[in-house]
Amino acid sequence: MASSRSLNGGSLSFPSQRLLALAQQLSHYKPPPCSSDADDNQERTIEEATGKVVSQVGFQESATPIAQNPERFRPRRAAVLICLFEGDAGDLRVILTKRSSRMSTHSGEVSLPGGKAEEGDKDDTETATREAHEEIGLDPSLVNIVTVLEPFLSKHLLRVVPVIGILNDKKAFKPTPNADEVDEVFNAPLEMFIKDENRTEEEREWMGEKYLMHTFEYEAENKKYIIWGLTAGVLIRAASLVYQRPPAFLEQNPKFKFPKVVDKSTVMR
Repeated sequence: MASSRSLNGGSLSFPSQRLLALAQQLSHYKPPPCSSDADDNQERTIEEATGKVVSQVGFQESATPIAQNPERFRPRRAAVLICLFEGDAGDLRVILTKRSSRMSTHSGEVSLPGGKAEEGDKDDTETATREAHEEIGLDPSLVNIVTVLEPFLSKHLLRVVPVIGILNDKKAFKPTPNADEVDEVFNAPLEMFIKDENRTEEEREWMGEKYLMHTFEYEAENKKYIIWGLTAGVLIRAASLVYQRPPAFLEQNPKFKFPKVVDKSTVMR
């Protein structure tokens, strides 16, 4: 068992020297600056239909005009947990969920554990770990948080903050899906999200600007999973950061022009 005393101001245990080195690497990451928090009473908020974080598309907020024009728009916050661990073959893997088929929106879709911030959450890390505990029974004490990525914007302009953590005891995690929200808990190799394999892309348009929507297929135990939209975008970014190389394909985000009025026409389809 490797350990470090340089992360989060205390001693954290990691299952291997490789994961310790990764934690140290990621702990130095500094996301691009984005808009600061402001008075909630003066914010314009646009929300997803549910508290879960699933969307057809998601882009890094630093690439949008919202970061440069925070006074014009203030989206609601949410967070997702990118929980990494070493698989039996030594590869880095990420925990994912398949949403319940009984959900009224985005039923059966693949997502990262996560959801909207609640009033009692002190930060994005607490939001992500609380939601992961509620959704799949992942005890926050089993996850060493190592960094937070820049926010992403969902198709409804919900601000989603990816939080990267490392599972410190793989055997201790026994998934217990919340049947109301999650049908399955599974994991996939993180590196697949920067490889040009089992991937398709579709050109779409939003407000006159073209972008590529990436879709990944993953098979495990005779089951096929489709990972796309916001979840794919977040994992492309996370994999690029972890492996310190860009994806082997063109991402092509749109060149945003911030709308004067945020209405139904701004929703990405």
